[in-house]
Amino acid sequence: MLLTIDIGNTHTVLGLFEGSEIVEHWRISTDPRRTADEHAVLFQGLMNNHPLVGRTGVDGIAICSTVPSVLHEMRDMIRRYYGDIPALVVEPGVKTGMPVLVDNPKEVGTDRIINALAAVHLYGAPCIVVDLGTATSFDAVSRKGEWIGGAIAPGIEISVEALGARGAQLRKIELARPRSVIGKNTVECMQAGILYGFAGQIDGVVNRMAEELADDPNDVTVVATGGLAPLVLEEAEVIDEHEPWLTLIGLRLVYERNIGVSG
Repeated sequence: MLLTIDIGNTHTVLGLFEGSEIVEHWRISTDPRRTADEHAVLFQGLMNNHPLVGRTGVDGIAICSTVPSVLHEMRDMIRRYYGDIPALVVEPGVKTGMPVLVDNPKEVGTDRIINALAAVHLYGAPCIVVDLGTATSFDAVSRKGEWIGGAIAPGIEISVEALGARGAQLRKIELARPRSVIGKNTVECMQAGILYGFAGQIDGVVNRMAEELADDPNDVTVVATGGLAPLVLEEAEVIDEHEPWLTLIGLRLVYERNIGVSG
């Protein structure tokens, strides 16, 4: 079984694959203070509750990270606790099979390349990936399967926190759909501004990207992923597909390309 680990700025998502099928997943907070030993205890505690792990064990690990300090501890955890199984950290120099046609490919987050790779594998190209996490990122893939760039905007939670912190009469709110786009109280007004504002942002950015990607923008498949994607799925008009485990699927594909198929 293959353990895939996507370390984001806010959350770390783990996925357990049996062949090409994801059979279990977990989401935990990303804590830069957590040590290698603490990571090992946490991961083993989660996995030991799954019956398949008890029978077959983990025989491969694939990781990507946007947090260098956490990745350092994760490397140490692998060395100490999983040193006898193949492990892959996706970083510059690792073969993904996707050309990266930007000014400096090494500065592109590995999670963005992995997402694009998985989107092409699942839905074909050209495509645009919208990842709604700590930041909202837009990744454009050409008809030839090349990652040609994208856009990054502040994420939904960042915007909510900033609004609550900087607005004298505002506060933190639950991210939920209001009764109407015309709010009847402060909380509903903030919810409407966030929800419909971000849906409009997604539609606006994606439509402009699609016009540059293809002669017919309708040929471009738009794939949404990330922990906050479900919040805007019904409001953003441009989203064609929703794949919550896009990064984990991409990690599996890169692992297979570099190490081989895990049992």
